[in-house]
Amino acid sequence: MNTALGEPNVVAIAFFVLFIVLSLAITVWASRRTRTADHFYTAGKSVTAWQNGFALAGDYMSAASFLGIAGLVALSGFDGLIYSIGFLVGWPIVTFLIAEPLRNMGRYTFVDVVAARLRPRPIRIAASSGSLSVVAFYLIAQMVGAGNLVHLLFGMRYEMAVVIVGVVMLAYVLFGGMIATTWVQIIKAVLLLGGATVLALLVLARFHFNPLALFAEAAGRYGANVLAPGRQVTDPIDAVSLGLALMLGTAGLPHILMRFYTVKDAQTARTSVGYATAIIGFFYLLTFILGFGAMVIVGRDAITHVDAGGNMAAPLLAEAVGGTPFLGFIAAVAFATILAVVAGLALSGAATLSHDLWVNVVRDGHVDEREQLRVARTATVVLAIIAIALGMAFKGQNVAYMVGLAFAIAASANFPALVLSIFWRRLTTAGAQASMITGTVSTLLLIYFSPTIQTDMLKHAAIFPLRNPGIVSIPLSFLVAVVISLAFPVADEQRRFAELERRVHLGADT
Repeated sequence: MNTALGEPNVVAIAFFVLFIVLSLAITVWASRRTRTADHFYTAGKSVTAWQNGFALAGDYMSAASFLGIAGLVALSGFDGLIYSIGFLVGWPIVTFLIAEPLRNMGRYTFVDVVAARLRPRPIRIAASSGSLSVVAFYLIAQMVGAGNLVHLLFGMRYEMAVVIVGVVMLAYVLFGGMIATTWVQIIKAVLLLGGATVLALLVLARFHFNPLALFAEAAGRYGANVLAPGRQVTDPIDAVSLGLALMLGTAGLPHILMRFYTVKDAQTARTSVGYATAIIGFFYLLTFILGFGAMVIVGRDAITHVDAGGNMAAPLLAEAVGGTPFLGFIAAVAFATILAVVAGLALSGAATLSHDLWVNVVRDGHVDEREQLRVARTATVVLAIIAIALGMAFKGQNVAYMVGLAFAIAASANFPALVLSIFWRRLTTAGAQASMITGTVSTLLLIYFSPTIQTDMLKHAAIFPLRNPGIVSIPLSFLVAVVISLAFPVADEQRRFAELERRVHLGADT
């Protein structure tokens, strides 16, 4: 099909500018209210349940959700939905296991909870490696999506597009902190839901609002196997491994867990997860329509011709059903999606570098508000530079797949230690530390030796057969924590579990 992608799009430019101006206005407003570390990290715990629900959804509905999943469904059919389902089913775990204890126990990062009854310095050092690895892989996906989008819409060089996204994101976080990031997320979530809903309705209108007719057309054109599993994930063990990573990784994502500190109490945290789950569930239903719509209306050859990873399927579909103006709007929404998620990631990464490492490890907690805020902002600049470099290095990767790897690290490095610290009395500092290091290192090594790196990128034979290592790295992380804690028990750390248990259920102020 003929497409306006790659040529300057007046509508897209107008929406881009409008969103950036609005976001920067919010940043200016928020900067006047960001005077302390508490405001920078948690918005002063002033966020309401519905606001946090939309912000959680905004953080979660990333470039992988909108661009990546639509592309995977368009190219792989039914199998592309493994990401939608996997991303969604992690939320009950967050609701019932994580949200309330996290809000009652922590201050700025999830590591506050793990370190509550254990020796904080070794815990924070170990946890930071996992958190920063998750942030790095997640940033890769967002920056690659942003670079492709701006490059194709404006005809701008990919590298320049990545730099622009990094600089704009830096402005949000550096000056506005969590207050600005929260409102940017809310606006982005509303825009994304609205844009995806209109796009799905335009697709269904071509099939008399009958999804079955859409699926039948896809099967008629590409074969019945597009409606069956086995095209994207051919190995059942790999499918289980990916599913485990996506399901448990949600409860280990630093930028998601950080949002529970922005509300006033545990009940508000639980309620906000309910709002987020409903919003995210509805959105992932739409990705099903968008993916198959792109497959039928745009065509696979046209999608891969523009972008081999399939990341431009949704914008191409918008152009096919709504013309160049609608392409401009959807592209601007995708750009807003990426900017908002990158801002949330940068903020959580800055919290890890400043709060966990600088304040509590290097300075041993002896830091005034001014220094903590200065270090947090410096860390944000460092992360922006890293994000730009990673975006350039991983050009061409499918963004949904890269996020899947981030989830594997979160599920292996963060989730086991977090759950065991909350619910298992016998966990020790050595056990938690070894679990987090094992989870991080084993996941990164297995990813490196997987077919994705060895075969697809380096053109070598893969040493590890699975593309996602979750089925190995997650149990290994749990096992290491249990074995070391039982082998080297610490009575004092077990006694402190009673105090943690009280705070988990009643809150820190009771």
